[in-house]
Amino acid sequence: MNCDLFDLNGQTAVVLGGTGALGGAMAGALALAGATVAVLGRSEERGNARVKTIEAAGGKAFFVAADAMSADSLRDARAKVLLSAASIDILINAAGGNSPQATLAPGDEFGNLPVEAWQNVFDLNLVGGALLPSQIFGETMLEQKSGSIINIASMSGMIPLSRVVAYSAAKAAVLNLTQFLAREWAQRGVRVNAISPGFFPAEQNKKLLYNEDGSYSERGGQIINHTPASRFGEADELGGAVIWLASQKASSFVTGQNIVVDGGFSATTI
Repeated sequence: MNCDLFDLNGQTAVVLGGTGALGGAMAGALALAGATVAVLGRSEERGNARVKTIEAAGGKAFFVAADAMSADSLRDARAKVLLSAASIDILINAAGGNSPQATLAPGDEFGNLPVEAWQNVFDLNLVGGALLPSQIFGETMLEQKSGSIINIASMSGMIPLSRVVAYSAAKAAVLNLTQFLAREWAQRGVRVNAISPGFFPAEQNKKLLYNEDGSYSERGGQIINHTPASRFGEADELGGAVIWLASQKASSFVTGQNIVVDGGFSATTI
């Protein structure tokens, strides 16, 4: 196989949510493949720390402050990226997350879920996590007549999990939007795909997956028992899928697809 298929030298990647665990790992993978990475997020401290990690590994990166929920902030970030880059070739939409207020505890009634909490989680994951950045950075890609957008959805967008109903519904909407944009932009040079991670421990879900002593929680144990790989994923294991979808050479005929990285969870029924 020609290794040049996965060479991203000369490409500029924007990773929205690049200050988080999964987004940061994907930013690092793109940089190791040769891309110059713009790490976008709200925390300058965490963003600069991610840039230093990427540079220490031999990659090229810079931080740009951005709020995924603000169109003006994203337009400003786009302008700053284009001051340092001739084009925007790759967009990773990794901003998102869940909220305790929108999570049902065991025994909670769905009818008591606060609408405001639902709306906040839904907007964060759909509007900020896919819609606005795809509109704003996608505009540049359409002008260039080239680009790869990768939305970070979730296995829970395919299989509605108990308790995280708002998050699951939002990620299902992300998958639908991915297919819509892929169809709309296929003949204009822009590919749009999604990656759906399974269970990857991060700040937002560690309390659901682990007890304070580091052992699996009841829910964490249930997930492990349902996962053929018998473990949770590690953030770096998303890198291969990201590089493949980012590369115009490797995935030039791939658009509108959802790549599931879940250790087999979604393939198991009993």
